[in-house]
Amino acid sequence: MSRPPAAREAVLDAFERLIIADGERTATLDATARAAGVSKGGLLYHFGSKQALVAGLIERLLLLVDDDLVRIDEAPDGAIAYFLRSSLDIQTPLDRAFVAILRLAQGGDREAGRALDEAETRWLAALTRHVGDPTLALAVTLMGDGLYHRAALRAEAADLGEGDLSAATTGEVSPERLNALVALLERLAAR
Repeated sequence: MSRPPAAREAVLDAFERLIIADGERTATLDATARAAGVSKGGLLYHFGSKQALVAGLIERLLLLVDDDLVRIDEAPDGAIAYFLRSSLDIQTPLDRAFVAILRLAQGGDREAGRALDEAETRWLAALTRHVGDPTLALAVTLMGDGLYHRAALRAEAADLGEGDLSAATTGEVSPERLNALVALLERLAAR
């Protein structure tokens, strides 16, 4: 598969940033073109409408999820450890695409909502293959959601100049506790 043109990716990056920072309503075609450093005609060459931009972000998200599924399958420490540890990773391309699509879904975009459902279904299916128990796989995904939520709150506190908050007040999970959680889940999966 060939790489998409750089201008197309710059437009998607700008649209994604605008949605995350200010919401979908401010991510107009004009604002997106300005933020991407392209003319409106250049934007329209790649994306003929705002819904085409949304479709491009959805495609980006699902491709990033596919890449993540490969990493789950190939993780040297196992699927559970990979999934939980990667849930702490914020500001990655996957995270940014996920947050942008989430914001669109929260605003009522049904295609964005379906894309989120599809991503979560793919992750759950991959984890179920690895742990052998759909209920345990669901528990792992929900724990990953909780870890992600804590990491995002911690990053937001740091962005607000509150970076000196203790781990106890921000909910940071120490590496030791995360390792213990992974070990517990792996024992359950081995039963």
